[in-house]
Amino acid sequence: MAGGHHANRGGGTTDLAARGENPAGPAAGGTAAAPAGTPREPAPRALGWPEPGAGAVVLPSLLSADFTRLAEEVRAAEAGGAAGLHLDVMDGRFVPNLTFGPMIVAAVRKLTRLPLDVHLMVERPEALLPAVAEAGADVITVHVEATPHVHRAVQMIRALGCRAGVALNPGTPAVAVEPLLGEVDLILVMSVNPGFGGQAFLPQALDKLRAVRAMLPAAGPRPWLEVDGGIDPATAPLAAAAGADLLVAGSAVYNQQAPVGTNLHRLRQALAAASPPAPAAPDGRAP
Repeated sequence: MAGGHHANRGGGTTDLAARGENPAGPAAGGTAAAPAGTPREPAPRALGWPEPGAGAVVLPSLLSADFTRLAEEVRAAEAGGAAGLHLDVMDGRFVPNLTFGPMIVAAVRKLTRLPLDVHLMVERPEALLPAVAEAGADVITVHVEATPHVHRAVQMIRALGCRAGVALNPGTPAVAVEPLLGEVDLILVMSVNPGFGGQAFLPQALDKLRAVRAMLPAAGPRPWLEVDGGIDPATAPLAAAAGADLLVAGSAVYNQQAPVGTNLHRLRQALAAASPPAPAAPDGRAP
């Protein structure tokens, strides 16, 4: 992934980011200092997510929330320990559904300090990028299938001060993102055909997650791998084991069966139960 220039990922960098500085050098996923007079990308704010490969976290999808109680739904996710919020913007053309746009992103931004992960399921997303960034997105993801100039779209997202992601539909092979691996902060593997919430998980997404993970370096800066669609306590551990760092869950979080906090706890329990035990110390005791 030579030539990558990922922005700083972890927590503890908010003050520097607010001043427009990038506190992480190249080895930590930052960028080298630019020569005097060279335009620099704005530094995005710290997300507080684990480094890629350090453990999976859950991002509730607001697509499944009750929009008549949007403020309550957002705050319930935050109180329940969500790592961020996933917002699906659909145009009714790239996918057969129409959802919301930058105004809702801006409204959610006012309700929470959680990272906002905005997924653009729209044709030719370039025209929408400035408005979404201005609305308060932290991560903006575009589909490789949605524009013939996806590299340019990624450059635009970074220039707007956001982290850039690219998404793959179920029918798109993993190799489609290979030219972008050094340019993005996130790769989203769709585990359903995009457009509607509540769909069943497509098992072939696990092979695609493994294929994308195999393209990435074993160490050093690399993108987060995200999976979206059909994530619940049964499928979350499978996706994490296949390499996913960020798990987008909609109807498994927002439903009538249990409160949001309870559902998030169940997802974390499922992930913890499937995680391999920590190696024992030399004296036989757990570390």
